[in-house]
Amino acid sequence: MGFDWHYTVGLLADTDFWLASWTVVQLSLASWLVAAVVGFALALAKRSRWKVLARATQTYIWFFRSLPLLVLLIFIYSMPQVFPALRSVLSNAFTAGFIALVVSEAAYMAEIHRGGLIAIPKGQVEAGRALGLSFFGIQRLIVIPQAIRVALPALANELVTIVKLTSLVSVISLAEILLVGQRLYTQNFLILETLTAVAFYYILIVTIFDRSITFLERSADVNRLGQKAQPLSEGEVAAKIARFTARPASRRQPADVPALEAKGVHKAFGDLQVLKGVDLTVQPGEVISIIGRSGSGKTTFIRTLNGLEHMDSGSVRLHGEPFISAGASASGAHLFKEDFRLIRDVGMVFQSFNLFNHRTILDNVLLAPLYHGLGTRADLEAEAFHYLAKVGMAAHARKYPHQLSGGQQQRVAIARALMMSPSIILFDEPTSALDPETVDEVLGVIRSLAGDGVTMVIVTHEMNFAFDVSDRILFMEQGKVICDDTPANIKAGLYPQLRTFLKNLTN
Repeated sequence: MGFDWHYTVGLLADTDFWLASWTVVQLSLASWLVAAVVGFALALAKRSRWKVLARATQTYIWFFRSLPLLVLLIFIYSMPQVFPALRSVLSNAFTAGFIALVVSEAAYMAEIHRGGLIAIPKGQVEAGRALGLSFFGIQRLIVIPQAIRVALPALANELVTIVKLTSLVSVISLAEILLVGQRLYTQNFLILETLTAVAFYYILIVTIFDRSITFLERSADVNRLGQKAQPLSEGEVAAKIARFTARPASRRQPADVPALEAKGVHKAFGDLQVLKGVDLTVQPGEVISIIGRSGSGKTTFIRTLNGLEHMDSGSVRLHGEPFISAGASASGAHLFKEDFRLIRDVGMVFQSFNLFNHRTILDNVLLAPLYHGLGTRADLEAEAFHYLAKVGMAAHARKYPHQLSGGQQQRVAIARALMMSPSIILFDEPTSALDPETVDEVLGVIRSLAGDGVTMVIVTHEMNFAFDVSDRILFMEQGKVICDDTPANIKAGLYPQLRTFLKNLTN
């Protein structure tokens, strides 16, 4: 007896098969989408600092990855026998199958999402925090879009897996593709012919899903999108800037109090004391450079000034207002307090730029002001072009960070900080990650800001720049401030330790 191709081809027009295929599409998509959301929440919970939550999540993932879906499916469908109140919900095969697939697949997707989260550089989160975004704002605008891009191929593969796993739901009599096929070949015994048709429907669904996911991947590919970005003409830039109107200051800064005042800042990493009671007072309009050998605590100190690094003890005041404080309670527990509302008043430019890779240059600059509702998009866009023009990057507004040189990215990072109208800007070695050819362009921008009277604290190893642009220079050694004086007094040789340090740099 030969293979009955006529019968198989006839099944491709069978109404029951197409209805069953629609059931599979609905069940697969619904399960995939919900499991993806639940899986992301599980991934975040597993990385939580709360050990109880992290361990509970880890247990969930371990258990449901170990449990066969068929066992879970039958268990859930049979639960009304123990809990009759669930009969109205779980007696429906589609609902029982949906719940089983979500519970099981969420455990797998949690690990996929965790891989995506791990791939997002820590600096992206720190940049969002420095711009005043809340935890959920950072996740929604920065982390989740990038993590999903990383995880999308694996998530697409999981969708294919779910489509095939729906065949297991036939054991609880859901009218999906395999069950329809089983009913047919038990009547006519044309097993191979019927299963060929079953395979066709599954392959058709998987192919449609695969092409759809591929389209999404291409739509989200910043490398591909970046190729379409063309530099703006001078006329386009001028037209954008022409609409710029200076935004009124969000808060009045008292002129008779320091812009920033840090007292007794201590910080240790394990047994290593990195900061040993560092003090700093910055007056409005001052430019202060912090210099010192590697490991002297410069970067750690500047990161404590806006809370990116939690100090062990000490305090920071911003324009006379308490901003950050830390110390020990009466019981000896570590206490850390921070007025997070004030962080928007402290700009931060990082050593590694930390631009948001999934957003254009313009969107990088606009993200925080739009999030904080500082104006309409049209007004903020004009302001963004104003600051991008100030750093010489307005023509590149439509490009993505990966299309720019290091020096260009750093200039964009400066424009992003300026868009928040901070009263003080912190620079953490802004040129150390740059090629020698691009250092001057970044230093030129910082010089122009100094000329505009912007209050700045700069950690730098560019000695000539520091002496040229600074009102005061701090020299740090082994976690302490050895020298805090004007460039003129330092050049006069009043500090032997600093004189030795500068001599070694020139050798």
